[in-house]
Amino acid sequence: MTVTTMTGAASGGQIKWSEIDWTKVNQAVRRLQVRIAKAVREGRWGKVKALQWLLTHSLHGKALAVKRVTENRGKNTPGVDRIIWDRPGKCVRGMLSLTRRGYQPQPLRRVYIPKANGKLRPLGIPTMKDRAMQALHLLALLPIAETTADPNSYGFRPKRGSRDAAEQCYKVLRLSGSADWVLDADIAGCFDNISHDWLVANIPMDKVILRKWLESGYMQDSELFATEAGTPQGGIISPTLANMTLDGMERILRDRYGPRRPNRQRSKVHLIRYADDFVITGRSQDQLEEAKAMVEDFLRDRGLTLSDEKTKIVHIEEGFDFLGWNVRKYGGKLLIGPARKNVQTFLRKVRAIVKDAIGVKQEIMIARLNPVIRGWANYHRNQVAAQTFREVDAQIWRCLWRWACRRHPNKSRGWVKDRYFAREGTRDWVFRATVCDDAGNNTVVRLMRATDVSIRRHRKIRAEANPFDPAWDSYFAEKRTLPKDRQDRSAKASNSTRRSALAALVTQSFVEA
Repeated sequence: MTVTTMTGAASGGQIKWSEIDWTKVNQAVRRLQVRIAKAVREGRWGKVKALQWLLTHSLHGKALAVKRVTENRGKNTPGVDRIIWDRPGKCVRGMLSLTRRGYQPQPLRRVYIPKANGKLRPLGIPTMKDRAMQALHLLALLPIAETTADPNSYGFRPKRGSRDAAEQCYKVLRLSGSADWVLDADIAGCFDNISHDWLVANIPMDKVILRKWLESGYMQDSELFATEAGTPQGGIISPTLANMTLDGMERILRDRYGPRRPNRQRSKVHLIRYADDFVITGRSQDQLEEAKAMVEDFLRDRGLTLSDEKTKIVHIEEGFDFLGWNVRKYGGKLLIGPARKNVQTFLRKVRAIVKDAIGVKQEIMIARLNPVIRGWANYHRNQVAAQTFREVDAQIWRCLWRWACRRHPNKSRGWVKDRYFAREGTRDWVFRATVCDDAGNNTVVRLMRATDVSIRRHRKIRAEANPFDPAWDSYFAEKRTLPKDRQDRSAKASNSTRRSALAALVTQSFVEA
């Protein structure tokens, strides 16, 4: 890579992008973030503001922000100016351009992506400079968001994910005395409807910069449209802004119901939230109707409402879908496994890949399918999914068998099997191909199966854990290095207790092709 040099007035010297010490940069930013989180815990908001200013004006923060937007998956997707930062020189110039004085964000480039229900989701794509500016201010906002966040919020937060939310569902619903009713809720157009006035008044960051982002508008078909509400999906800082808008929902429920009611009954009201998708558990329908009214009042102040289409109260024996899993009790045993819709969507995607590859080579087919199968199986590997994996593998085999037979209508079935499938040890019908590289070496590539992914119980993050609090550093270090065999043993023990009800789950979550 060519070393590009840029003279920076802010640094008083030359900056070489390829020679930046990223370890030093990360350490410097981390120190400031830890100090911000500490000031928040102590309630010293003047100190918080001063530290945020220091971080957003530091070269270390600017360099890390540019690094993020030039290395993520959207690095080659331009905004309305059609500019991308794909060279060291552009990265350096972009870093030095991140100044507050004279900054004016450009409109977003509006595109639409399909949703699971067939509708289209609007996506706003900022320019590279606006993305970097958002990433810079996110570095200063994230320690505050993590310190003040709801304990059981798991979406778009560092060190947390959907599997933590699923494990929390299991934790609060698994016992015979746990809640029997669940409010399965979803916010209607959360990102598109958040009140701008509420955001500016309540988000602890540079108000001038925030309002400029919110009011930058978007371009569609070469026409400029104003944005009067919402934070654009596609912006780097938008998920954190949405999370901070919804933080406090768990607190109002806890204040209302508490750990115990006056009649000494243990409270069964728990909230588990992943971004704008959340569930609330309760003892009865009436209790959840009351909780729903409280949540609606909470959202109304922020310009939001619950979706009538997706919000419902269900009994745990009926079950509900949450983040692609079905959560349901079968004869008193709680099982969480791949939801029917999720399995159907996955198989439709596989069939579409196979259908579009009628004329491609076998190894290309394998290269297209393996990432899809691996990603889907890894997502579900922490739940009760072994039987579903086997059924999915059977469906994929049928799809590939039909594909192979269509390619050779004049050949016998035995010839087709020998051409595309092989026996490896005790496993038959292995879909594989031999690839010859430039050096003349032959390599065998195989189609992976969902059952190749072992089921492993997930160890949920502790609700109060904060990655910006040094007191939790040892906890996160230990969590990262949890021995694999310990997790596998936990998975085997858990699966053995659930096996009796597994057939019912498969019937619920899987549909034959």
